[in-house]
Amino acid sequence: MASTLPTSRLTGWRHIANAMWHPPDDPQVYGALDLDAGPVTGFIERARAAGHRVTPTHLVGRAIAHALVAVPDLNVRIRGRRAIPRASVDVFFITAVSGGRDLSGVKVEAVDARSAVEVGEELAARARRMKAGDDQDLARSKQVMDRLPRGLLRAALRVTAFLSSTLQLDLPPLGLHPSPFGSAMVTSVGMFGLPQGFAPLAWMYDVPLLVLVGEIVERPVVVEHQVVVRPVLPITATIDHRYVDGWHVSKLMRAFQDYLAAPERFEPALPASDVGVARP
Repeated sequence: MASTLPTSRLTGWRHIANAMWHPPDDPQVYGALDLDAGPVTGFIERARAAGHRVTPTHLVGRAIAHALVAVPDLNVRIRGRRAIPRASVDVFFITAVSGGRDLSGVKVEAVDARSAVEVGEELAARARRMKAGDDQDLARSKQVMDRLPRGLLRAALRVTAFLSSTLQLDLPPLGLHPSPFGSAMVTSVGMFGLPQGFAPLAWMYDVPLLVLVGEIVERPVVVEHQVVVRPVLPITATIDHRYVDGWHVSKLMRAFQDYLAAPERFEPALPASDVGVARP
């Protein structure tokens, strides 16, 4: 039934907004969780007592991998009408470089089959190489990208995404490898003292999920009908709706929460470190 209301011209802000933006064409969905940080901080304390540096971001990366194993429909690449399974569960950890003034990242492979300690050790080793300028892949790609003007940089990003993500080519001389951003991504604003935030999913990432870890803070929460103060870990996620519906998200969230509620259930016994641990 046609409306009987008269049409009118857009004016003011609606007129300006209509000129600034196109109709929505973005599949990003956002979600937020506040998790009890007690199990996470407890595991981290035990790991550090054994001589290992484990952070909340490392454990969140492991939780993401655990969730992707539970929901394999998300560990895929979408090409046309096909969902192509990935060979492994890899997580890309976005890291701060240049004293926090710039961002880079490290893809850790098979995170579902590795411990949080192993993930932390690989990230620490790669971070040392990046800071020392010894990461050849990063050096090559950064050198090329920094020199390109904006117009050529856009084209270069599309070409590299096509080669590494669409064609899955391995081109070490160019610093390009298949699926450079892995199965999912994780980053932290907690290390900057920021409580929470949302991160965008860029078209070139080719992943269904980007998780952001906030700063652990004490907040009042209700436990058994009583208000108590507990450490809380804020988690936000940006999800590509093309990969998931509500059923996928609920199952993914349960597996993610299960891991962070009791990391020791999914981690091997903490090994003693060769550094800083007294030996008989």
